[in-house]
Amino acid sequence: MQQRSIGGTPISALGLGGMPMSIEGRPDEDRSIRTIHAALDAGVTLIDTADAYHRDADEVGHNESLIAKALSSYGSDTAGILVATKGGHLRPGDGSWTLNGRPDYLKEAAKASLKRLGGEAIDLYQFHRPDPEVPYEESVGALKDLLDEGVIRMAGISNATVHQIRKANEILGGRLVSVQNQFSPAFRSSEDELKYCGENGIAFLPWSPLGGIKKAGGLGEQFTPFQELADKHGVSPQQMCLAWELALAPTVIPIPGASRPESIQDSAQASELELTADEIETLSSTS
Repeated sequence: MQQRSIGGTPISALGLGGMPMSIEGRPDEDRSIRTIHAALDAGVTLIDTADAYHRDADEVGHNESLIAKALSSYGSDTAGILVATKGGHLRPGDGSWTLNGRPDYLKEAAKASLKRLGGEAIDLYQFHRPDPEVPYEESVGALKDLLDEGVIRMAGISNATVHQIRKANEILGGRLVSVQNQFSPAFRSSEDELKYCGENGIAFLPWSPLGGIKKAGGLGEQFTPFQELADKHGVSPQQMCLAWELALAPTVIPIPGASRPESIQDSAQASELELTADEIETLSSTS
């Protein structure tokens, strides 16, 4: 698979998003583990998770524990796999999402995530979503402390504006390595952030790069140019979408979620799909 980098660490051009394997409608554990193993078999070396990827109130960190179990049972060396997790979002168990960006909470959450994932430090820890009740500088300051203490190896932010990216990198002393924002043909409001990351060498990780769990399957119907070009190349519209995102900047690393081995196997092939400048322009002008 094509390689890119996060903070100077070589990584697969496409990652695996773990959320569908742990929230409402999740598959059984066996299928989830087979999905993670299929991703590794396909050359994926980035897995994205969060402590909030769970369904019930009493199973915080469900997805982190699932990933740890899948990696330990893989049967081959997983030393080159980078697991990224996030803190600052919570799920009380009633289907809602809440926020907690307090520094003391983030530090404890990171240490709990590390315990579930195992190892000496979290590869990449990301502040999940700004909390309007807490100054952004204080929340990102917790990441700085975690870096300095060696609890995490790299720091990132999620759901951020260009201003917040600049501010976070300043607080972290130039050590911000990634930004994870929603981006897809259906959600283009993060184009400025994508461009800024490309210009400044910061990895940009589109979440829901295919439009989300409920809409990914109908991507080709909603955005016909993706289907038309996919047919021309003999690939799925989902592959075409991911290839388009990869072509937007060398720092883009999409993290499509999956809960079936076949889904991530199809997505992983997008890194080898080369598009012409005209094709990229056609897809970029699609709305």
